[in-house]
Amino acid sequence: MMFGYLQNAWQDEARFMNLLSYTFIVLSVFVVCILGYVSAPYGRYSRPGWGPLIPVRLAWFLQELPSLLMPLYILCFTECPRAGEWKNKVALGLFIFHYIQRTFIFPFLIRGGKPTSLAAFVSAVMFCVANGYLQGGYLLKFADFQNVCDAQFYAGLLLFLSGFAINIHSDHILRNLRRGSETEYKIPHGGMFEYVSGANFFGEILEWFGFAIMNNTLPAFAFFVFTLCNTGQRACHHHRWYQKKFEDYPKKRKALIPFLL
Repeated sequence: MMFGYLQNAWQDEARFMNLLSYTFIVLSVFVVCILGYVSAPYGRYSRPGWGPLIPVRLAWFLQELPSLLMPLYILCFTECPRAGEWKNKVALGLFIFHYIQRTFIFPFLIRGGKPTSLAAFVSAVMFCVANGYLQGGYLLKFADFQNVCDAQFYAGLLLFLSGFAINIHSDHILRNLRRGSETEYKIPHGGMFEYVSGANFFGEILEWFGFAIMNNTLPAFAFFVFTLCNTGQRACHHHRWYQKKFEDYPKKRKALIPFLL
């Protein structure tokens, strides 16, 4: 019975995308469990035992690129009945806008930065290929905004843009913590860092929460859940790391959600 369902899912793209969305949600549970004990081996947690190391700028560029290429491939080489609808265009434009920044701007602004392990790189590439296909394909082919009122759509848009601004500003603060040839980690201050250790992660989670609200689709919701579980755990790792490294780390600062968590 299960085999027959999977076979039909491959034949029916909409059903396959729903199946892929549920897979993201299930994987999110495993991510929470695994990252609760093991930090992902990149950035400050890069360490031996996870395969060869890849220069950080190259890794970020290559792993984020599929999130751009997949929607463009679908648009150029497949039938896209929803491509002309304006809300679909806006939602897809926001997705592409985010990944233009993550692919062509963010990697080349990194100062120093530890190399990324092959295991972390391959995992990121696989996710971006699948998610680029899922979000781009669903918006271009199936997403129907008839049931999304304008108030919900614009509220989601506002949350997305707010999260994007927080993410960019937080990355800017982190990049400018060190001066010249300094290599030591420092306590970040300013912006959302006054409230949470993972301000950049909070911004990204807020982005995709807004995206899920404005889209009102299973694929967008699945992406938000996966982002929350993955980057949320990363923020908690950072919070514990800061507390352990700095005796004067702000006591009232939370890990991810201001005043709560």
